[in-house]
Amino acid sequence: MPETGQQVGTRQRVEDSAALLFRRQGYAATGLKQIAAESGAAFGSIYHFFPGGKADLGDHVVRRAGAAYRDLVATALGGDADPETAVLSMFDAAARALAESDYADACPIATLALEVASTDERLRMATEAVFADWVDTATAWFGQWVPRPADRDLATSLIMLLEGAFLLARAARDPGPLHIAGQSMVTLLRAHRSG
Repeated sequence: MPETGQQVGTRQRVEDSAALLFRRQGYAATGLKQIAAESGAAFGSIYHFFPGGKADLGDHVVRRAGAAYRDLVATALGGDADPETAVLSMFDAAARALAESDYADACPIATLALEVASTDERLRMATEAVFADWVDTATAWFGQWVPRPADRDLATSLIMLLEGAFLLARAARDPGPLHIAGQSMVTLLRAHRSG
């Protein structure tokens, strides 16, 4: 039976609350009761939508948040005809968004990925799939300007620089690392385009 509009709204609130809490405080520190309270949903509704409980919810949230973030970055990169300007703009936008969230909201996957890599195979595989999807998307974008295998190398570097910069910026409560990472990415892109 298809979900009603009210059910869709409840499910969306549960997913959004879980994504926010997982990103800000981690997977292990987030309980289903807290997700229910944060979302305004009945505790039992979580099991209605996610019969496997927290594991099902976590897997779904990782994959959904990963796709949404991929689309956000792809849109940011696609907004400028010059790839160097696009890269700098994307890193600058990430720095602004992080500062505006008071350094609480960086990558929707990284907090969880670091936490579960050695402890939860299902969620590790979900985060691995998300990162692979991001690299594939960025590879296609860089492929407009550089040949193989430089396109994949640049895509992998983009994800590494962005994730590392988020980590340093959150720890220092300073957007500077994101600006430095953007400049570093431009340097790599120039090297591959001129070589």
